[in-house]
Amino acid sequence: MTDHIIWQKSSFSGPDDNQHCVELAVADGQILLRESDDPDTIVTTNRDKLRAFLLGVKAGEFDHLI
Repeated sequence: MTDHIIWQKSSFSGPDDNQHCVELAVADGQILLRESDDPDTIVTTNRDKLRAFLLGVKAGEFDHLI
């Protein structure tokens, strides 16, 4: 499934392959997320749900989990 997908990582991640980060891709209208050090595990969501999650993170809605 992931062979034809173009994954994008943050520009804050260095070129070193030892720096693990979250990677994003778009496929079939869905947003795909994976951890670079575990590329076989992929989370699938859509733009609206990802947007709501990111807004929640920025607003501190999940701070109690850390």
